[in-house]
Amino acid sequence: MSDLTVTDLDVTVNGAHIVQGASLRVAQGRGVAVLGPNGAGKTTLVRALMGLGAGVATGRIAVGATDLIDRPAWERVDSGLAYVPQSRRIFPSLTVDEHLTVAARNNSDGPRWSREDIFRLFPNLETRRAVRGGLSGGEQQMLAIARALVSNPRLIILDEPTEGLSPAMVRRVMEVLQELKRRGIGILLIEQDHRFAAEIADEIYVLQAGRIVFHGDAADETKTRQAVEATFGFGSRNDTHR
Repeated sequence: MSDLTVTDLDVTVNGAHIVQGASLRVAQGRGVAVLGPNGAGKTTLVRALMGLGAGVATGRIAVGATDLIDRPAWERVDSGLAYVPQSRRIFPSLTVDEHLTVAARNNSDGPRWSREDIFRLFPNLETRRAVRGGLSGGEQQMLAIARALVSNPRLIILDEPTEGLSPAMVRRVMEVLQELKRRGIGILLIEQDHRFAAEIADEIYVLQAGRIVFHGDAADETKTRQAVEATFGFGSRNDTHR
């Protein structure tokens, strides 16, 4: 197994200690969610995992037995990690096909994703494959996930993938992530909506002011809700699907 194991991760940005002693584990085919309010350090955490952060990271970030803490981003991708950023980073000058071509990699031993596999999972993208720009928010999110898959990852990190999406598209993202888990891909989900996260995750972590303050079974809704409400100070976004 090539699990992702994070141990005592510290991230300092411009002298500020943004992530402090974070430890978590994501096994292949399992879902893990990190919940926390804005400013908790969630995006700093995941960018550090991918080697994309501007700060200094110390601790251990390992896939299997390989410590990646000092490795560049491309080596982390080669190790089987993929990243879907909050901003999606869809380039209007590229077609759907071109996004997938640029991102494709053959040197990971993760599950293989052909162009045909991608379009079976995202049939709406096949009808839009020659389009440059003009994609809806939901289509952009599907393309961002598809682009991550063509690197043949063992684990995908997604930073708030449902932000700004309609309820129908939120449900579609949920279905896609559940299917990826069934295919043996690990999911590390960064979210604020604990009910959405509980549909995907087997384990929940709560991040507050850069520290993990809770870790528990996602099926234990009472304890998870209590931890989330104590951290956020309110429950409105977490009480309904968007």
